[in-house]
Amino acid sequence: MREILGRRLQRLRDRFQSLRPDRVQSGGTSSLLEAALTCATTFQWPVLPGVGRSGTDGARCACPDPDCAVPGAHPFDPGLLAASTDPRMVAWWWTNRPTAPVLLATGGSAPCAVSLPAGAAARALVRLDAQGLRLGPVVATPTRWALLVAPYSLERLGELLYAKDHVPSSLRFHGEGGYLLMPPSAASSGGQVRWEREPRPLPPVPADPKAGGGRASQAAGSTLWLPDVEAVVDALVEASSGAPGGGSRLAY
Repeated sequence: MREILGRRLQRLRDRFQSLRPDRVQSGGTSSLLEAALTCATTFQWPVLPGVGRSGTDGARCACPDPDCAVPGAHPFDPGLLAASTDPRMVAWWWTNRPTAPVLLATGGSAPCAVSLPAGAAARALVRLDAQGLRLGPVVATPTRWALLVAPYSLERLGELLYAKDHVPSSLRFHGEGGYLLMPPSAASSGGQVRWEREPRPLPPVPADPKAGGGRASQAAGSTLWLPDVEAVVDALVEASSGAPGGGSRLAY
């Protein structure tokens, strides 16, 4: 009996090792599992599987709400508080649900994000690039883009927005207690989530890590740059104000 249990345990260990990012081989694991493990282990960003689509009707969400506004692209079971950077937990989730979308739990020590309609976001990036601002990763769906920014508190965000004359309803803030759909998940509005600008490691940061309107995020030996929300919000508010129809529908 001991010998049988030992063999089973070894098979489980071998299976888990084959799911690690440094052991991924062509066709060996799903791209969703690989993406989830990369977020959790390389970037140290807590992730969890989204609820996904109904098995009987791919147009509907698998959650009990028949009128779900973001089908498939939100937490359900497990809930948002279960988000983890543990590769064993992540591998277990996506081994059992290989088509589940990847959700980043925003805030805390993880990045926050600001999302807006895709056309407005493209204009905002042009403006921010022209200003010479160093941007971080940008996540894109066919209808909305999200700029990842350094973690912020609700109090800090409230003070920042209070000073604005107008904040368009099309602008969404993904802070602590929020989440963001990550590549290469299926977007709830159709199409696929992708990186408009991928996370890239940077050279060692200067003595002042907040220089330049952002901060460095240490991730498994790499340094990822995340701008402060203050550095980008003016351009995003202005671009969103000109979005056709206000662009108020949340597309993921």
